[in-house]
Amino acid sequence: MAKKREGREDRKKKTGDTVCDLDNGYNSGIQSIGGITPAAVKSLLLNSHYAQLLLSLTLVGAILRFFNLGYNSLWLDEASTVTFARLSIPEIWQATTGGEFNPPLFYWIEHIMLTFGNNEVVLRFIPALMGVLTIPLVYYVGKEFMDRNVGIIAAALCTFSPFLLFYSQEARAYSLGLFFVAFAMVFFLKAMKSDSMIHWALFGFLSALAFWSHFYTLVIIGTLFLYALAVKIPAIWKDLNAFKPLVAAGAVFAVVCLPLILVTIQLFAKRTAGGPTFGIQGIGIILETFRQLSGYTTWLMYLFVILFVIGVIQAFVLDRHKGILLVLLMVLPFAISWFLSFRIPMSPRYLIVLAPVFFVGIALAYKPLFTFINNRGIVYAFMGVLVLLSVTTPFFLNYYSSYTKEDWRGLSQQMYTIAQPGDTIVLVPGYVAQPFDYYYSNTSGKTLEYGASTAEQLAAVVPAGTNTTVYYIVTADISSADPSGDTVKWLEEHVRGIEVTPGIYLFTSG
Repeated sequence: MAKKREGREDRKKKTGDTVCDLDNGYNSGIQSIGGITPAAVKSLLLNSHYAQLLLSLTLVGAILRFFNLGYNSLWLDEASTVTFARLSIPEIWQATTGGEFNPPLFYWIEHIMLTFGNNEVVLRFIPALMGVLTIPLVYYVGKEFMDRNVGIIAAALCTFSPFLLFYSQEARAYSLGLFFVAFAMVFFLKAMKSDSMIHWALFGFLSALAFWSHFYTLVIIGTLFLYALAVKIPAIWKDLNAFKPLVAAGAVFAVVCLPLILVTIQLFAKRTAGGPTFGIQGIGIILETFRQLSGYTTWLMYLFVILFVIGVIQAFVLDRHKGILLVLLMVLPFAISWFLSFRIPMSPRYLIVLAPVFFVGIALAYKPLFTFINNRGIVYAFMGVLVLLSVTTPFFLNYYSSYTKEDWRGLSQQMYTIAQPGDTIVLVPGYVAQPFDYYYSNTSGKTLEYGASTAEQLAAVVPAGTNTTVYYIVTADISSADPSGDTVKWLEEHVRGIEVTPGIYLFTSG
């Protein structure tokens, strides 16, 4: 009887939730950096399904992110990147202190990249690379948070996420900031387990690099610090030495970010002084962020949010602290974003750093299914269904065959064709000259070029001669540049439309 009970217990242990091991008990010989040898790597790749899956996902992620990297022309924000990247290293910092609302790290990197050429592929190379490297980092976030199954499912979501794919092919700092946040989260989770001073210091350092990449990464970095402090308070009351590792992390962050922190305070005061003229406000920023994280698809958003809630509940069942952490990492950044949306322009792309949290929560939903089905195949099936849902979204299916950004390249070629020497080109608002002039030269086209952001400026534009034509190139940004609507009203009264390219309107004098 004893042997029968032992046999039943062994079978239960082998198929139970705690040992849903896709590797069938295989243990890698690589337990530290020193253990990385050609033989150990070969053994890992031959015997570990997790290693094979992660390598495959990373390679597929690289193909998705580098394929057609230069297909879309640079749009306004990317052209702005070029404007700052062309400056010297000290001048880029001066631009930040002078009012540029983005940290300088990405511009510094792009400044170096310009030595390899000035084109769409070169400018987007670093975001694409960071997007690829984020895939294994999300795996380790899930692994450290719960287990390898959660990690590999979250990595699969990351690989095929239309939202992350889009911003991995944009010459802005969002992909870089996400990379450093995910990297910092890995060491945060390790530090919470080990309380190692090295892990805490690395968390502080990587958090600092994230902040140097994008200011808004501070919302999730700050949340992690607050959670760690709350968890450690009981131990700190007993022994102040328990506070030292967290202090070390904060000190590293503060030292690395000190000059930027002072600038950030000034920029924040300036940014909030006038209120937002564009962006999404209130509950809308939360809903739209979930929608974009879910492949820009509303029905899929509802499914993913339900799975995330199931994952959160599962986290509470397994470990109350992990459940609290998941909720805090989602709720606090959203609460801050809701509040700030009434004071500064807010966009879902600023909240791209929530992707690892969202994906890990969704991945956790596999556990209740495994409890019922009790088969390791549920991990593959669950991951496969999530991938299938992501790649069949309308956005993903059309991504490589249609423009997803303003086509300034195509418009500039059109202007070379239709604008005659001596004609006038008016850009509305004036700052869209950045993407237009990246592709068009009024010197080569022998045209006159002006910028206008108000009705008064438009009225002041006078053609160079009696037989010339005035072309007006307008984008939706005019509503932000002139919220009063006077500029739009002037255009309605004085111009007639020629045609529309993606996101750009071309008019001529009526």
